[in-house]
Amino acid sequence: MKLNTDYQEKFQNRHIAPNAADTAQMLKTIGAGSLDELIAQTIPSNIRLKKPLNLPPAKSEFDYLNTLRQTASKNKVFKSFIGQGYYDVIVPGVIQRNILENPGWYTQYTPYQAEIAQGRLQALLNFQTMVIDLTGMEIANASLLDEGTAAAEAMFMQYSLRKNQDAKIFFVSDEVFPQTIDILKTRSEPYGIQIQIGDHREVELNNNIFGAIVQYPAGHGAVYDYSGFAAKAHEKGIKLTVVADIMSLALLTPPGEWGADVVVGSTQRFGVPMGFGGPHAAFFATKEEYKRSIPGRIIGVTIDSAGNYALRMALQTREQHIRRDKATSNICTAQALLAIMAGCYAVYHGPQGIKLIAERIHGLSVLLAQSLEKLGYKQLNQSYFDTLKFDLGELVGPLHAEALNNEMNLNYEGSVVTISIDETTSSEDIKTMVRFFAKVKGKTLSDVNFDELKANVETVIPAALQRKSDFLTHAIFNSHHSEHEMLRYIKSLETKDLSLCHSMIALGSCTMKLNATTEMVPVTWPEFSKMHPFAPADQVGGYMQLFDELNNWLSEITGFAAMSLQPNAGAQGEYAGLMVIRAYHYDRGEGHRNIALIPSSAHGTNPASAAMAGMKILVVKCDENGNIDVNDLREKAEQHKDDLSCLMVTYPSTHGVFEEAIIEVCQIIHENGGQVYMDGANMNAQVGLTSPANIGADVCHLNLHKTFCIPHGGGGPGMGPIGVAKHLVPYLPGHAVVDIDRGKSIHAVSAAPWGSASILIISHAYIAMMGAEGLTDATRYAILNANYIKSRLKHHYPVLYTGANGRCAHEMILDCRSFKGAGIEVIDIAKRLMDYGFHAPTVSFPVAGTVMIEPTESEPKHELDRFCDAMIAIRHEIDDIEKGLFDKANNPLKNAPHTAAVVTGNDWEHPYTRQKAAFPLPYVATYKFWPSVGRVNDTYGDRTLICSCPPLEDYEFEESVIE
Repeated sequence: MKLNTDYQEKFQNRHIAPNAADTAQMLKTIGAGSLDELIAQTIPSNIRLKKPLNLPPAKSEFDYLNTLRQTASKNKVFKSFIGQGYYDVIVPGVIQRNILENPGWYTQYTPYQAEIAQGRLQALLNFQTMVIDLTGMEIANASLLDEGTAAAEAMFMQYSLRKNQDAKIFFVSDEVFPQTIDILKTRSEPYGIQIQIGDHREVELNNNIFGAIVQYPAGHGAVYDYSGFAAKAHEKGIKLTVVADIMSLALLTPPGEWGADVVVGSTQRFGVPMGFGGPHAAFFATKEEYKRSIPGRIIGVTIDSAGNYALRMALQTREQHIRRDKATSNICTAQALLAIMAGCYAVYHGPQGIKLIAERIHGLSVLLAQSLEKLGYKQLNQSYFDTLKFDLGELVGPLHAEALNNEMNLNYEGSVVTISIDETTSSEDIKTMVRFFAKVKGKTLSDVNFDELKANVETVIPAALQRKSDFLTHAIFNSHHSEHEMLRYIKSLETKDLSLCHSMIALGSCTMKLNATTEMVPVTWPEFSKMHPFAPADQVGGYMQLFDELNNWLSEITGFAAMSLQPNAGAQGEYAGLMVIRAYHYDRGEGHRNIALIPSSAHGTNPASAAMAGMKILVVKCDENGNIDVNDLREKAEQHKDDLSCLMVTYPSTHGVFEEAIIEVCQIIHENGGQVYMDGANMNAQVGLTSPANIGADVCHLNLHKTFCIPHGGGGPGMGPIGVAKHLVPYLPGHAVVDIDRGKSIHAVSAAPWGSASILIISHAYIAMMGAEGLTDATRYAILNANYIKSRLKHHYPVLYTGANGRCAHEMILDCRSFKGAGIEVIDIAKRLMDYGFHAPTVSFPVAGTVMIEPTESEPKHELDRFCDAMIAIRHEIDDIEKGLFDKANNPLKNAPHTAAVVTGNDWEHPYTRQKAAFPLPYVATYKFWPSVGRVNDTYGDRTLICSCPPLEDYEFEESVIE
């Protein structure tokens, strides 16, 4: 027998699920002769790519990891004392292995279906409680993207709440981190907000100032008493935002106790790796009176249908989809996975552990300061937590060289040097620094009585600024400090949540595809995870190579000239793309171009982003087939040609159709002086077959957490880099700390220069292992799987929109509005699917009363069939209601989901069997996922908003509270 010595396993065969036999059966069901025929019937020929993608040959998983090891070795992992909002951490192993590296946590979707998301909702409620306790505020959200953008959200919230409509000035302390100031400049410009930067001790507050922001501790490490400044601000009706270091709040008086109106910051120090900039969960805490103005998500306590404790997302959940251009924020992605890690870090360590870690950091800082003062160095901060400041004059050069010789990075700003101590710093690290500081002055360690200083370290924080209030007092933070207890607690939460580990999550527009293990493994390699985003350029060669390759590959895939990898969410990418268009118009002397045309079918973030970019929104009609009304578009474009800025278009459309007129649509915009922004949410139907540039777009954001395999993480992280045509490249975002300026760059849109850099590895791995053929096949099979589901369900549910040949793209919309006659709403179908072991598709978007289904190429035929069987069975249940076999108010859909407690309880007062309730199809009995609560009561939760962990005695609710 002749042996094959050249065999190499193809990753695409692991990523794309349907095999040849399944493909043939699916095509037969669809009524297409071949996959090529199906694609020809789906994608208009005039936008098809004429040649294959020009990408490197696909690597096997084994070869990719070996190659990446070589790339990673080009990163030099020096000990970081740079600080500036980023610090090395000790990630507890029980959290790293069981949350960060666990697909049961990172493959979950945003908890819009609360009944099968109680675990992560509790973890996020813990996070909110932790933030409220440490900041001393009354209410907090479940995380934002990063510290800088959280500060910008605070600025805009204060602006929208101002009583004096003529007040346009926002005061910014000059000791706020520079990357945050950079983002404030970006966000303020479209609204005409004036940024006034200065010393908080000298500024003259007046009625033209609506808000102010300070850093606590300040950017160079000083701990100021801001209470007097806060009082003066409030006298003038000025609201105060404080950017706080969360670890320092274990020792410092919390801002809520001395006058802050809003407190924001990063929870990166709570067990989340630096990752060259992210992802990290920001926090946003404020007063109860501002609860309806808080950006992002809030987790709230409510009850379920049995009156038991339950959680869900509260208040303005996805409010940008409802309010659109009137929305106060365009946030659609948070940092749930990282917030969960940070909250669990607090649970694991508890209040005593957190305080001891903070005391150790502060103590080592004092030890270093006193040791260097013994050598004759003058430390400039009178009071500090973890950061020391020195002006070294001409000694800065020799000192810099010695630090590098000892593989340590300090923070240099001219002759001023700051040193930030973190959780990983040891006494030996301090001793090493003292040695080379001594060497620069011709001295030695023996000139410092180090051991005696170490034995007598005392705080330098003034008594008035020392924390006296308790924090993390809830039992959750005082019960799980051994690893065994913590492991069981994490697992108890995980088992309440449905993830991709359990079944397909067929969410339209959200592309829940395989997050392959090989793609995920390198994220926690120290060469990537322990890198500071402001590390010297000659230490980050591995990251630069990875970014360069990813930039080239994504540019090839989109057809664009260049990418910016900075936006760390899809909506952030939308905003960045629009700001680039805005800068282009201004640079050409056409700053008056401020009209954005947006189809009525668009994602709600589109008009919200356009409003944030200072644009006026005109809605373009869609025809009865769900396509852009070309005549209405042309009429509006021509009418506003002198002021037209752009069109925002999703392609394939939000209705799941490749619109035939897309090239004409783009031409109309260009002929009238505008630019075309393409929303990349549906890019999974384009890769390798067409491209944004090919249809005529000028800029496009890519949801890497959709098409390019970064996990959704239970509601974040995400990444939303933008690609642009050649004429827009000079305007791509820059950064205040790291020089990535393109010549005419807009200010930063995210805190770190390359956004959440560590998870870019995931998309890099996906593209490298799929290659051109694999990526193109992924698109083909995404379209195949969607059309297979459509073919199986179309006789049971009307399909709302299809293309010219009756095909859908990678997703479809099923119309459920006709069931209202039987008393059934689309949400009832969503809840009933839980009894069948599935997460619901996207509900009531973009059309109310519908579901939007997207299966992705990663799902095998038998899983598609299982889902279709469930949907068909539910349709038969609706038939039974329509025929009068089930009561309109007491039936399997209205009572769904059915919990184990309900099904096994003594009382059963339903006109259907327990078997019908819990095991409606044979496959369900093989592996049953039980929702942990019954249907949640949103009204009760909004009426009695509780967004922190209630006392344990409150967890049992009386039935009398149910209305």
